[in-house]
Amino acid sequence: MTVSTEPFQFVPSDGSPRRVVITGVGVVTSLASDVTTFWDRLTAGASGIHPLSIMDTSRYKVHFGGDIPDFDVSQYVVPKEAKRLDRFTQFAVHAGGQAVADSGIDFASLDPARCGVILGSGIGGLNEIEDQIERMLSKGPDRVSPFTVPKMMLNAAGGNLSIRYGLKGPNYAVATACASATNAMGDAVRSIRSGETDVVVTGGCEAAITRMGLAAFQNMKALSTRNDEPERASRPFDTGRDGFVLAEGAGLLIFEEYEQAKARGAKIYAEVLGYGTTSDAGHITAPDPEGSGAANAMRLAIADSGRNVEQIDYINAHGTSTPLGDKAETQAIKAVLGEHANKVAISSTKGALGHSLGASGGIEAVILCKTIETDTIAPTINLESPDPACDLDYVPLKARDQKVDVAMSNSFGFGGHNACVVLGRI
Repeated sequence: MTVSTEPFQFVPSDGSPRRVVITGVGVVTSLASDVTTFWDRLTAGASGIHPLSIMDTSRYKVHFGGDIPDFDVSQYVVPKEAKRLDRFTQFAVHAGGQAVADSGIDFASLDPARCGVILGSGIGGLNEIEDQIERMLSKGPDRVSPFTVPKMMLNAAGGNLSIRYGLKGPNYAVATACASATNAMGDAVRSIRSGETDVVVTGGCEAAITRMGLAAFQNMKALSTRNDEPERASRPFDTGRDGFVLAEGAGLLIFEEYEQAKARGAKIYAEVLGYGTTSDAGHITAPDPEGSGAANAMRLAIADSGRNVEQIDYINAHGTSTPLGDKAETQAIKAVLGEHANKVAISSTKGALGHSLGASGGIEAVILCKTIETDTIAPTINLESPDPACDLDYVPLKARDQKVDVAMSNSFGFGGHNACVVLGRI
């Protein structure tokens, strides 16, 4: 297909700004690696946390997490090609393939220069880095794989997806720790709104359950050590929370310009109404105790959406099950929503999924899409004894049937990164 050089774009007939909608979703998680099973298990209150089996944990203080031991990328990648992809890229290819198929989009019929890939990952190819360092130290530098760099680089996931589908528009990686996927989605929104692109494959992927990854997080005392009952270890907003649970996975979505999606008769999950991002500029790992940076990101996202705080029906909280983070997020929500904070439904799905770091925002955006589609709010499992400092409606233990027209997702990361998106029923 000939690549056009004209800045053509779908312009709404009334001259209003270009709108961005979500037309396809895909997930890889410890609960399930297809959206239907994932949603069924999540809303049923199932846990994807279990003793780790993809690595030997005998020398570690933490023996559990949200790994995916039965992950199979063969539906999208032949074995020879899979060996040339780090695990985090395999996750992206699998989730991306689901999202593309779900959207029904035919990239061959579109201008490839107006189709992009913007993905987030906090760490990237940690598996490959560890494997090749070990090989170099034990066997010498000549035995290091020539595929090391193209496997470990953060942009490998997006690069491979762009090659797979022939997408020649913007293609880059965003790394803002646990806010990575949400910042990537924010960039995707801005790209489509500006007229630069009409379609962006976006979201996040992460595969940090490795020897180094687990050791580093446990030694900074960030992880729960509830080894005797792993399925109850991730306890957002509960008095018994003692750290987050490390997980892996991917959540990818198709962001598309509304007029184009409507013209091709696409199913639309939701409209991306707003995006906001800020920095705490405080501590490299700890959140602002008052959640001021997080609050400002929420304010920006709501303002960008054109909605008021009373129109927010549901918040998918960052809620990682850390003593400081959950309290700070509660403070931030109160500061932004005021009296409405006591009325809005909030849940943290990390109780069921654990924390997949840079992928979490993408997975949680898929959850927002399914929430709006089904009018069902997934619960905060393991919230049995609410912390008095976390005194909002965190939809404990059981899913709730409730109409949701406008929903927000929060993502906060080490380094003081804050990012929020607001989705709405079309």
